[in-house]
Amino acid sequence: MAVHGRSTLRNLFDDSPTPHIAHPPRTHHRHFYVATDGSYRSDGGGLGAVIETRDGRRVARLALPDTPPDNNVAEYRALHLGLDVLAARAPPGSRVGVLVDHDDLAANVNDATLAADHPDWRPAHRVEVPTHSKYHWRGVRARIAHFEELRAARIDSRVNPAHPLANDPEQYAHVNRRTDRCVLPHSDDRSREKDRGDTGREIPPPSRAERRAGD
Repeated sequence: MAVHGRSTLRNLFDDSPTPHIAHPPRTHHRHFYVATDGSYRSDGGGLGAVIETRDGRRVARLALPDTPPDNNVAEYRALHLGLDVLAARAPPGSRVGVLVDHDDLAANVNDATLAADHPDWRPAHRVEVPTHSKYHWRGVRARIAHFEELRAARIDSRVNPAHPLANDPEQYAHVNRRTDRCVLPHSDDRSREKDRGDTGREIPPPSRAERRAGD
């Protein structure tokens, strides 16, 4: 059951067990959520991405035709696309929840997130990337390092809002013509408590911080 004032993607993320494994509860407070999916067919395929703020406002929706060599590569390409689009719109210090319907991709993203804290980028487990996906995986890792925190959740393709976009990009081509925008999530009491440091002082969002710096 959806919670009023929260995004569909946030509900899907919170209901998934994947990001909760070996991660403390504080990691589940996200600013943005991005759901991606890739499809493969012998006559072509597609990439889909949906990005929302934590309070349900849509940042972007994409449905692009593609010609991946297989479905695994399509999934990595779609995530690379979604994270690139979000990185161009999200302010520094953003926390991101990723939703994919591919088990190995979700596991690799979470392993890479943990490895980002290691000086040599050594994951706890061996990360195996599909053939022809190494450059897209490199881009995904760069985006993981770009955001303050990032976790991936594995969801069922039947509830993944990026799934229809990837599987019929021609039908949903109109979503790509919408004006690009940067939508910041509304703050709430819980997120303000999360953003307080050990001193209890509230840390302003990037836009306010920048204005203060220029005073």
